[in-house]
Amino acid sequence: MEDDLFADAARQLLQGECTPAQVRAIEAGGSPRALWQSLEQAGFADALVPEHAGGAGLALAQLFDVWSLAGAHALPVPLGETMLARALLAGAGAERPPGAIALAQGLLQPDGSLHCEPARLGAVADSVLVQHAQGWSLLPVAQAQSEPAAFCLDVNLRWSADQVRAAPAPDIALPGGLDLRTLQAGLVAAQLAGALMEVFQRTLQYANDRQQFGRPIGKFQAIQHQLAVMSEHVFAARMAARLGCAGQGIFPERLRVAVAKARCSQAALAVAEAAHAIHGAMGFTEEYDLQLLTRRLHAWRQTAGSESYWHGVAGTALVHGHAGSTLDLIRSTTDITS
Repeated sequence: MEDDLFADAARQLLQGECTPAQVRAIEAGGSPRALWQSLEQAGFADALVPEHAGGAGLALAQLFDVWSLAGAHALPVPLGETMLARALLAGAGAERPPGAIALAQGLLQPDGSLHCEPARLGAVADSVLVQHAQGWSLLPVAQAQSEPAAFCLDVNLRWSADQVRAAPAPDIALPGGLDLRTLQAGLVAAQLAGALMEVFQRTLQYANDRQQFGRPIGKFQAIQHQLAVMSEHVFAARMAARLGCAGQGIFPERLRVAVAKARCSQAALAVAEAAHAIHGAMGFTEEYDLQLLTRRLHAWRQTAGSESYWHGVAGTALVHGHAGSTLDLIRSTTDITS
């Protein structure tokens, strides 16, 4: 039950060191160094690295709860990305740099420069592992030209041709059909599942505490209906996200990731809308913690592809990649024992 021990340790650490006040401070430009050092010293950053390379040798399925907790606590550093990056680098026999590592897809320009727009959590990362048309590059954030992106901790990064040529180019090999977007989508789906559950639990508690007309608003049928719809989305998304992390190694199955990310992204809009409707005006204030999570629901919905993109992936698999019936495809995709 090593994965349970990791989840319990993560829960205890995040409850103590990733408080809403700490998240706000880092979003406002404060240093994430102390929080990151606590996570790294606890061994989380190397959880996916094989034991012979100095890591814990865990699989994706064993880290679902850790990533879900990161989402529930609005963790403002790229922990999951660093886990994946270090595992990929270890598999390629490449040196693993210290510090937090973001993941990004980049575009090589005709002049040889490299643009990442955006690099998720690049504002709080030390380096970025970039997949581009010619392979992979591991680049320091400090050398890049940086511009703010839509989400406060994401940044648009640009490196010159000389910087790209001088950077390590690890020979990372992914199984057929996988790319960096798929790996990111599986991670983000797990984080979405955690954030969705936290938003639902906070909203349920608020509905039970908020009094109107002499009784909790959660006693009114209209509110109960909204909570029931939220619950359906939250638990369906969580099951799908767990499916996206199923498997024995560090590489997920693309179709399972498509189901996971599509369902979680679809739930993000509905759950955020219902949560703010039930909370009323209070939920929109900066001082209230709900916005720390619902802003992430909206941002993460788009990260690594929204539900529209991943519905297309699933549809293509059904139409062009499967010879049996639709039911056969559903069974094979959702059977995590296979």
